[in-house]
Amino acid sequence: MSPTSYLKAMFYQPADLWDLSQTEHASIYADCKYPWDALKRIEGYIQSNLKPVLHNTCKGRAWIGEQVSIGEGTTVEDGVMILGPAIIGKNCRIRHGAYIRENVIVGDNCTVGNSCEVKNSLLHNGAQVPHFNYVGDSILGAKAHLGAGAALSNIKLSPENIWIEMDGQMFDTGLRKIGALLGDHTDIGCNTVLNPGSIVGKNCMIYPLVSWRGILPDNTIVKHKAEYNVVVRRPRGT
Repeated sequence: MSPTSYLKAMFYQPADLWDLSQTEHASIYADCKYPWDALKRIEGYIQSNLKPVLHNTCKGRAWIGEQVSIGEGTTVEDGVMILGPAIIGKNCRIRHGAYIRENVIVGDNCTVGNSCEVKNSLLHNGAQVPHFNYVGDSILGAKAHLGAGAALSNIKLSPENIWIEMDGQMFDTGLRKIGALLGDHTDIGCNTVLNPGSIVGKNCMIYPLVSWRGILPDNTIVKHKAEYNVVVRRPRGT
């Protein structure tokens, strides 16, 4: 199979990126032609399925909105703000200083960590957003992981919709904002930026400090090797 044919086969359907048994919310993908179509449905899905209830444990003082559901075994730490509407699963860790904004779905056994911000996004079971991350208009597959400081940029500098190139064709997503779609078991390195509309396949790895754009096939690694200039340290004035 040629690389272009491989990309086309990989990313036309949500099930090519994600094991949909690893989310309690798989119906959000029903009849989606493209995986980014699910982003358009998050708000309506939450409105139809949200049953506000708080089964979590708080460590300290947190602010939790009225339109929020949190499952058993989840811990919410001091300084968290969950604006909602949001559905958060079981056995999650919402760490100190996390900000969960409008229209967020978090699966079971997930982490949203210190100084992280999440909005209009869906995290499948086991996804990890642990340190200083921004996740906007994105989907993270099962056990996907963001290194500290990794950001999923969701809006272009120019005032236009996000376009995605697949198989040599440009697709208008119809969305002004798309962050990234991360396949299951994908690992994003520290301080990496995923530019708007990035699609990263299953079992991928992107090294720290990379600025990535476009589609990355399954089981691939993006490496960033900076050149260093090492010199002898001398006293000032010599």
